[in-house]
Amino acid sequence: MTISDVKTAQGLSDLNKYLADKSYVSGYTPSQADVQVFEQVGKAPAASLPHVMRWYNQIASYTPAERKVWPAGTNPLTAGGKPTTPAPVKKEEDDDDVDLFGSGDEEEDAEKERIREERLKAYADKKSKKPALIAKSSIILDVKPWDDETDMKEMEKHVRSIEMDGLLWGASKLVPVGYGINKLQIMCVIEDDKVSVDLLTEKIQEFEDFIQSVDIAAFNKI
Repeated sequence: MTISDVKTAQGLSDLNKYLADKSYVSGYTPSQADVQVFEQVGKAPAASLPHVMRWYNQIASYTPAERKVWPAGTNPLTAGGKPTTPAPVKKEEDDDDVDLFGSGDEEEDAEKERIREERLKAYADKKSKKPALIAKSSIILDVKPWDDETDMKEMEKHVRSIEMDGLLWGASKLVPVGYGINKLQIMCVIEDDKVSVDLLTEKIQEFEDFIQSVDIAAFNKI
């Protein structure tokens, strides 16, 4: 499926349909295709585009440094799905002049060895600073009220008031469950090392005046 310009309403609508059964623009992990489309979309979409909003919030939860190291992907915004590649990392001015093993007949052996060791150490230090990819998960929660008289806006306000390092709230909607009762379906992205799903659901259930139960409707590793 080739998608039109996402800066237009039609393009965003096409993208919403495209992402209806997909977590990412290309494949099963984030890629440079997601980065390109994310930058073209430019800002969080309207709630009427739930699939684009879910995807946009996921990509926004990563830092620019994390996105830079993602692999290439196939961008559906280009005719025929043209592959994309990560932007080349700009070399420092003197990178081309670095000789990791030293050279030059005019230098003494000891001096050449010292220079070689210094350059190898500098090269290793530079590689070690490459940002690591943080493990994250995308979760959709079903939050159920006690009855049809529960103030759903106030209930959602309480849920979103929960703040944890590594937790990012996303889109939400009300889903009918019968007898005039709606449940709150809300998405969030968590950093696996920082946020426990069990702890998060326990914190939500502490608002017992509003909330009867919390279930996990969907759980996907990012």
